[in-house]
Amino acid sequence: MDVIISKTIDFVKEELAGAEGGHDWFHIYRVFKNSLLIAKGEKNVDNFVIQLGALLHDIADSKFHDGDETVGPKIATEFLESLHVEHIVIDHVVNIIKNISFKGGNAAQKFKSPELDIVQDADRLDAIGAIGIARCFNYGGFKNRALYDPDIAPDLNMTKEEYKKSTAPTINHFYEKLLLLKDRMNTKTGKKIALERHAYMEQFLKQFYKEWEGAS
Repeated sequence: MDVIISKTIDFVKEELAGAEGGHDWFHIYRVFKNSLLIAKGEKNVDNFVIQLGALLHDIADSKFHDGDETVGPKIATEFLESLHVEHIVIDHVVNIIKNISFKGGNAAQKFKSPELDIVQDADRLDAIGAIGIARCFNYGGFKNRALYDPDIAPDLNMTKEEYKKSTAPTINHFYEKLLLLKDRMNTKTGKKIALERHAYMEQFLKQFYKEWEGAS
């Protein structure tokens, strides 16, 4: 298993070389480490599935593939099959990839497992707090979006497709996703860490608006 994990790490590093800074190897690394941390507080979980799920969860994020959500599962399946990983493990990892993302539009999650809960929490933790803020603005810059426009209000009622196609200012994303994640954590450890990171984002927004208006 260690050999497979090592080969997966090498594969992901190669596949994501040159990726947008918020969805590169270092994002994967942080999710991987947080998954291992969260898993320590959970019972009866498959750490092999957790590690593979964390490493491969963003191997081909749909937003960088014209919204195609089939690319990631296909790449992961072909790679794991090349390593002769058991199909029951591959199926579980692919289900993690398919169901991990926050898709907006109150989309229902079609698969549940303790392993998905852990990797999902780890991924969501990387979307909030200091790193979450940095990633949010990095992606906004990558898409050439405005920082903030007081005349464009956040939309909390978007469908999944509207969410995927949104070009709203970056600050709106805090309300449309990031500030919602605290209450969507699955695990005890994830919820605990999310509280601190959520509070940090709230303080950031308070300071942002203060500076925007030129207040002292």
